[in-house]
Amino acid sequence: MPTFTISELAREFNVTPRAIRFYEDHGLLAPERTGTGGRQRSYSQRDRTRLKLTLRGKRLGLTLAEVRELVDMYESPSDTVAQLTAFLDVLARHRRTLEQQLQDLRETLAEIDTHERRARALLAQAGHPRQESTPC
Repeated sequence: MPTFTISELAREFNVTPRAIRFYEDHGLLAPERTGTGGRQRSYSQRDRTRLKLTLRGKRLGLTLAEVRELVDMYESPSDTVAQLTAFLDVLARHRRTLEQQLQDLRETLAEIDTHERRARALLAQAGHPRQESTPC
């Protein structure tokens, strides 16, 4: 079975070795230690898969605890119905969080629009030319 170095995984997944060590510190990866004093890490196919799932979960915006729960379930021999139900629960919680953030962003943008209109109106009353906002 193939093994991988930390550098190989870092290159493959476009992350830093430090990020991989971080995931290891949080129990998401468990490489075999080799070499003098166990300083070299040897990652298995299992670790590679766990890293791939971890990065996918992070892209979805899941917490490390949620990622670990899902990755551990992925490997467990337990019933897939329970795994899928738990996964749907995590996704539903994440959806609620994102929907709340979206609502907050819309409200904030509406407040910015109001302040921009007021500022432009005040400038117009003072006889200054209208200032247009420029997109970032």
